[in-house]
Amino acid sequence: MRRLSLPVITSALSLFLLLASCNQSSTSETSQDGEGKKLVVGATMLSMQNEFIVNVHDEMDKEAQKAGIELITVDAERSALKQVEQVESFIAQKVDAIIMNPCEVEASSPAVAKALAAKIPIINVNSETSSKPSAFVGSDDVESARIAMKFIADKLGGKGNVVMMHGYMGQAAQIKREQGAREILKQYPNLKLLAHQTGEWDRAKSMSLMENWIQSYGSQINAVFAHNDEMGLGAVKALTDAGLKDKVIVVSIDAIPDALQAVKKGSLDATVFQNAEQQGAKAIETAIKAAKRQQFDKETLVPFQLVTKDNLSKFLK
Repeated sequence: MRRLSLPVITSALSLFLLLASCNQSSTSETSQDGEGKKLVVGATMLSMQNEFIVNVHDEMDKEAQKAGIELITVDAERSALKQVEQVESFIAQKVDAIIMNPCEVEASSPAVAKALAAKIPIINVNSETSSKPSAFVGSDDVESARIAMKFIADKLGGKGNVVMMHGYMGQAAQIKREQGAREILKQYPNLKLLAHQTGEWDRAKSMSLMENWIQSYGSQINAVFAHNDEMGLGAVKALTDAGLKDKVIVVSIDAIPDALQAVKKGSLDATVFQNAEQQGAKAIETAIKAAKRQQFDKETLVPFQLVTKDNLSKFLK
């Protein structure tokens, strides 16, 4: 057997230690840069049965894939209690950031406090809570209702009877859209709020509500303001079935594809465009920056726009 001389053994050992050292250094640098660990963002959404919320989430998912992060999405099914539990679960999973589409202003607020106490950034998207999150991405819901009710006031010449369909009671969008509508109503003393009730953001429930109002008020109704398009389209269907749509103005909010087609056909008089894509994209962008402890905007407001037949082509895809 041939024996290796001591210098050869020493050289080989030195080379081994050098390679091991380089490998260790490389692993350490990857970990410090965050490249070796995929960011995980948890998202709890108000309701994945709501088309607008689905549109916001789809954009979040698209942006998450582009950025190479993992997005874990859960459906709160309109339950603030469930939403708080979902955030608790995200905290237990030690996600890097949380995006919450709040079910309610007050009842979803404990989720914010719990996330912040766990030192996990939480971003509210589309809707608000009374507890202040790390950041908010959405639009000014008061302004959306002002736009919608002003359109109604102009069309009716400042005189007539309006019914208003509320969203899910206690949610920020419902509270603020009612506020904006009432601000405009105060400016027009001859514009009367005949009735108002929740349609829970739902098309079928709002169709039934409109049928009840038709039975109660009939031809007294001059306009309908619905807090979202799903409810507006439910109202349109009930009015059409009753042969009254030609005599009643219907305006809603969100500019979902069905609503844009209804504006095109003339059955829905107007909708107010809320940019789901920008809200979703900005929510992910903010969550990533917050997770990486980079600077981020504490509030991002995406503007609303009135959509009528006159400018419809800008919004049709």
